[in-house]
Amino acid sequence: MATKTKKATFNLHTDVLAALDEVMSQGKVKSKNTFVERALLKELNEMRRQERQKLWEEAAQDPLFLKDIEEIEIAFRSADAETAREIR
Repeated sequence: MATKTKKATFNLHTDVLAALDEVMSQGKVKSKNTFVERALLKELNEMRRQERQKLWEEAAQDPLFLKDIEEIEIAFRSADAETAREIR
């Protein structure tokens, strides 16, 4: 099943386009479209990762969150110990 695409037009610096042409001429990428899409997805994923990191850092300063984590650890401590004994 093919994914739907939509044409988009962007203005890029000429040195970026030259670098893209260079990797294309070397056969390092399948197509400009594929390369640009991969680069965008990589950047979008990194932005999401940074946002999750920021949320974890904020949560690490939240006393209620830390208390909740501590309670969960206490609740599972015996289950974890039992599982560890079964693994040996």
